[in-house]
Amino acid sequence: MVVSVKNDTRLTSSQSFLCSGFAGFFSKTVTSPLEVVKIKRQVGTFHGKGGFLQTFIVIYQNEGLRGFWKGNMVSCLRLFPYTAVHLTTYKKIVHLHMDELGFISQWRAILAGGLAGVAAALLTYPLEVAETRLIVQNCRQRTYIGAAHTISKIYRNEGLPALYRGFSLTVLGAVPFSVGCYAVYMNLDKLWQEPSFRFTPLQNFINGCIAAGVAQTLSYPFETVKRKMQAQSSRLPHFGGVDVHFSGTMDCFMQIVRNKGVLSLWNGLTANMIKIVPYFGLLFTCCEMCKQVCLYRNGYIVSPLSYQPTPGVDQSLGPYELEEVRRYWKNRNFGSRESSFGNRW
Repeated sequence: MVVSVKNDTRLTSSQSFLCSGFAGFFSKTVTSPLEVVKIKRQVGTFHGKGGFLQTFIVIYQNEGLRGFWKGNMVSCLRLFPYTAVHLTTYKKIVHLHMDELGFISQWRAILAGGLAGVAAALLTYPLEVAETRLIVQNCRQRTYIGAAHTISKIYRNEGLPALYRGFSLTVLGAVPFSVGCYAVYMNLDKLWQEPSFRFTPLQNFINGCIAAGVAQTLSYPFETVKRKMQAQSSRLPHFGGVDVHFSGTMDCFMQIVRNKGVLSLWNGLTANMIKIVPYFGLLFTCCEMCKQVCLYRNGYIVSPLSYQPTPGVDQSLGPYELEEVRRYWKNRNFGSRESSFGNRW
């Protein structure tokens, strides 16, 4: 099974980056309450002792509405460097494995995505640690204030390794995540009873949600342990609110299974599954809206509210090439008018 990696060449690199960044910012902000509930249940703070709905109630009672958006700004700020590194790395890896027709096998494309994700995570991991600490703390008894203060305080009190605590689990978790994506995409034609090139946008959206659900479920135990390792600190009240105490990665796994049971490795999965559809739906919709605005600004479509092509515009040209063509015709028309004006006199 092969896929073609296609980018819309009508957008500049900066426009593609901004579309992805804004879409991620908006979708993360809207679904932040579900993310907060998920992380609190993963870490095991007192908020998450009573199940999915009870966690919402306890957070609201103890921290108010603002408690559902703790760490959201850090998460959104992390998007931009993460997206930039991920896209750049992904494109480089994909181009290395493309054939002469621009095609790449499905498993190579998924592997490229996994490696790009690890590279992006390495650069932005301290921001992820800061996000976890900000979410886990009680906002009425704050230890940290904002991303810069959180990172600097962790560095001063716990050292540089604390900002990368649990990073190995990101690498390990990429394996079941990639396997899950591959397993889903290999069986999509059986699911829909038609080849992948005939899939509609709605089918592709559903495919993405299914792949994300399966992949995240398989890799979820690694994320649970990672979040506990990010949150735990002997310098914080109640060791950061973590429900088990441990000395390392393997010990964390063992303590969770021994004291909380195997299924507790999937604490917060309900919030995570519920989040998938609105998150990817908003991500896709916002990205398409931003793309339409950029295409209208570049002169490819007649309105930012539709995809109707501008008459006489070659859609295969890049934005800079189209600008050169416009400049050429503008100069040519201006020259012909000057010549016509001279002949009259």
